[in-house]
Amino acid sequence: MDAAVLEQMLDETFDHAVVHHGYTNYMRDYEVIVYVTADPRTDVEPAYLRYLFRYCVEARCESSVPSETWRVSLDDRLIDHETGVDLDGYVWGVKWHSLYPGAKVFPQSEATRRWAQAVGIDFHEVCIETNAHRLTLLFSDLQVSEVAVGYAPFVAD
Repeated sequence: MDAAVLEQMLDETFDHAVVHHGYTNYMRDYEVIVYVTADPRTDVEPAYLRYLFRYCVEARCESSVPSETWRVSLDDRLIDHETGVDLDGYVWGVKWHSLYPGAKVFPQSEATRRWAQAVGIDFHEVCIETNAHRLTLLFSDLQVSEVAVGYAPFVAD
C-alpha cells in the first residue's frame, strides 16, 4: 500500500466520530468504525465506515484523558450518558470519541522494517488520536467499507 494513498484515506477521518475499535473476531485484523457526517446542506447521508487495518501485528491503545480528569471520572454513573451528564468528570457514556487531532502516518521505523523482512510484505505504522484514546497500529494494508447501522463486530459467524 502506497504511503500517500494511506495518508489520504486516513485524512478523510479527521473530526468524525470513532464508535468502536478493536481486533476483529478472528483476531488478525484491527478495525476502527467511524461515523462520518457532513453538513446537512450537502445532502450527503451520514455513514458508518469500517477502517480495516489488515495483518495488524501490533495494536497499542493508551488513554489521552489526563490523570486529573481520570481521578474525577471513576464514578460508574459516568459510563451512562443519562446518569453521568450532570456529574463532574469525563462522561464515558457518550459512546463515541471525536477523531481529533486525527490520524498520522509515521515514517518507516525499525519495527516496520523488522516485520517487513520477517513476513515478506510492507508494513506501516499509524497513530490515531481521539479526544480520549491514542491508538498506534502496525499493519500492512487498509481497506475501507461501509457497514450497516447496528454492525456488531464481535458476533460469532
